[in-house]
Amino acid sequence: MSFDQTILQLILDASLIVKVVMAILVLASIASWFLIFMKSGQINKAYRRLDIFEDRFWSGISLNKLYNDLSQRTDREGMAAIFFGGYHEYARLNKGETPRTLPIVDTAARAMRVAETRELDKLEQNLTFLATVGSTSPYIGLFGTVWGIMNSFLSLSAMKQATLAVVAPGIAEALIATAIGLFAAIPAVIAYNRFSDRVDRISVRYENFREEFTTLLERQVILKNGDS
Repeated sequence: MSFDQTILQLILDASLIVKVVMAILVLASIASWFLIFMKSGQINKAYRRLDIFEDRFWSGISLNKLYNDLSQRTDREGMAAIFFGGYHEYARLNKGETPRTLPIVDTAARAMRVAETRELDKLEQNLTFLATVGSTSPYIGLFGTVWGIMNSFLSLSAMKQATLAVVAPGIAEALIATAIGLFAAIPAVIAYNRFSDRVDRISVRYENFREEFTTLLERQVILKNGDS
């Protein structure tokens, strides 16, 4: 019998509780891997969109033209959505379409903060699941291990002649639960830390852009008031 067949046989011969623990861990691992691939694509896409928009914004394009181009699109995301939210408020209030109690730039800045929070929430969504899998899977596997070892020693106590061969299979099946728990936890922890770091970097770039754009709007207001 090969090693793989021995592992499979131990899993099939495990007690019901240990099998349930293993099934939970396998499902958690599958779900976390699915989420890892999904979030990786989403964050990579956010980086690409961020770079593209920054290049276009600082290329010297007219803010009105950039705003009008984005207003024709429904897939505004990331920095483009932050810019659109802020400039939309700035343009609307600058035309005097609605009464205002705050300066135009402050209102635009608040709109950008709302848009920024919304975009970051999209990137951070479901990351807590990876953190949960990473932190709880080893303990779930440990529960299966403890349960399996307990059953092995209970079986041992009922026998007149105790040998290692009697308890070895039970202990081995119990340790498999711990191994599966670690297999589920380690990738989830690594992915969570990496994704959190990348989202934090995106957040810094969003915040820097928001401050720079706010300064740009303030300069436009000063120039307009100086001409009037």
